[in-house]
Amino acid sequence: MVRPLMPGGTIGIVGGGQLGKMMTISAKNMGFHVGVLDPVGDCPTAQLADWHIVADCDDVLALEALAKRSDTITYETSKIGVESLNAVIDLANVPQGSDLLAITQDQLMEKSFLETNNIVIPPYETIISPADIQEAVDSIGFPCVLKTTRDIDQQYVLYSMSDLASAMSLLREGTCILEALIPFKKELSILVAGNGLECRTFPVVENIHRDEILFETIAGTDIATDVAEEVKRIGQQIGDALALQGVLAIEMVLTESGSIYVTKLTPRPHSTGNYSIDVCNMSQFDAHIRGVCGWPLGEVKLFSKAVTVNILGEALDTSLRLIPEKSDWNFYYYGKKRTVNNRKMGHITIPTANLEAVLAEIDATNL
Repeated sequence: MVRPLMPGGTIGIVGGGQLGKMMTISAKNMGFHVGVLDPVGDCPTAQLADWHIVADCDDVLALEALAKRSDTITYETSKIGVESLNAVIDLANVPQGSDLLAITQDQLMEKSFLETNNIVIPPYETIISPADIQEAVDSIGFPCVLKTTRDIDQQYVLYSMSDLASAMSLLREGTCILEALIPFKKELSILVAGNGLECRTFPVVENIHRDEILFETIAGTDIATDVAEEVKRIGQQIGDALALQGVLAIEMVLTESGSIYVTKLTPRPHSTGNYSIDVCNMSQFDAHIRGVCGWPLGEVKLFSKAVTVNILGEALDTSLRLIPEKSDWNFYYYGKKRTVNNRKMGHITIPTANLEAVLAEIDATNL
């Protein structure tokens, strides 16, 4: 393991979104200098970083420039070419490496990794040509999801063979996956933080999506003790298998019968962990910086239940009107210059002893 990076060192962040901005706050609180690589001139991270290289995150020359000015490189976006990152991996310490990035950018590699480590995932079949679909449907059944291996935002839910026609366009993108759509009781997730020697898990949270976009995260959610312990065990097992450095988000679904299926890995801090800023002894961003810098990680403690609600573009004005009314709500705005529907513009975290009351209060605001 590389010796820990001490205060006064420089962390280079690839990607300049809100996650990088909150990483920067943690890094500066720990005494580090921060540089960022991002193509947007006034991106959220650049508003706080010490310096900014304005270039695409896949630009090898720009990555080389970032590496030469940094002691440690991390990323807040997982949409970086593995080849581009490998081109500079010898110029600066890249604790997360490129293997995890490669695994999580390819759905088949991710599923293979999880299966190898005995993690339960939804049944799936590889689809190379239209002829594969009928056989896969016979095996998996309806409903199921057809998606590309590289971009899971490109997907179609199939409820019957009549839905196939509109989904055929995905096969032009290359190899696809047909995956069983698991009926679930709750969507859960957990963050795992590692420093290469040890891993720590954050609390299990429940996530509520609207139109496939994360809307609310509930920390301190009401789930059975054995379910929470199993989710933490899964998180610990995955983190250990990766010799994880930094934060990894693991999403899963819980069925009515109590079965847990892992559905997605994200190799960086995640919107589902933003609650940790307000109600944990260590935020996910603190843990990420500690992890990539090789610092020890203590046990993560949840001080209070909380609900975090994302402020999407269409709700930005509504959220601003709520500021004078909600003295116990913690408002965060990311500083994005363009307001776009369904784009995360900020978030609100509400610590509470009564989750049901807060969820009803949020519903009443039309956020």
